[in-house]
Amino acid sequence: MSPTPIYEAAETGVPKGAVVVVQEAFGVNDHIKDVTERFAAEGYRAVAPHFFHRSGDPQIPYENFDKAMEHIGQLTEEGITEDLDAAYDHLHHDGIDDDRIAVVGFCMGGTVAFVEAYQRKLGAAVTFYGGGIGEGRFGAPALKDLGDDLKTPWLGLYGAQDKGIPVEQVEMLREAVGSAPVETEIVIYPDAGHGFHCDARSAYHEPSARDAWSRTLAWLDEHLA
Repeated sequence: MSPTPIYEAAETGVPKGAVVVVQEAFGVNDHIKDVTERFAAEGYRAVAPHFFHRSGDPQIPYENFDKAMEHIGQLTEEGITEDLDAAYDHLHHDGIDDDRIAVVGFCMGGTVAFVEAYQRKLGAAVTFYGGGIGEGRFGAPALKDLGDDLKTPWLGLYGAQDKGIPVEQVEMLREAVGSAPVETEIVIYPDAGHGFHCDARSAYHEPSARDAWSRTLAWLDEHLA
């Protein structure tokens, strides 16, 4: 098995902590690299493992959803775990422990970030519009069935206009995480749809994206300190 490729953006000075950026369904593309660089600019060591490296490691155009689905279909729970472990090991090697690591995921990666918050005790986790709330994805159970047993403080950011993640499901998740033993928060942006944070997509909604980004940084500041 070839090792997981990892895109890394280094902070200047002493890192405040680290962020594992979990890609959308379109690969580690320019946007995901840009987000990784943005975290580095805020003082975090930031890494983005490539989840599609077993199927050619493509960067898929946003309009080519069929191709994205083809590569998503080849993901396994085992492979995802292996790629995340590679990212954590890389950060541990640099002296950054789990309690100073956050996992932040977008779209498909948002689902992965939530599952990580359930499986692993990290410093913080943030989900941008991750699906699979009512029905599991990538071999994991439905998110609503994991919500009351999170191990990592988790922030969820969703758009009310998201056709694939109805508000009713998000509210179901809000109820589930309400009894978790860690701090949780869900924000629903009334005018935003799926992918609202991605400024390379037509779905980009700037006011929601700006607010979500500032909440993400505040969440990391609070929990990785």
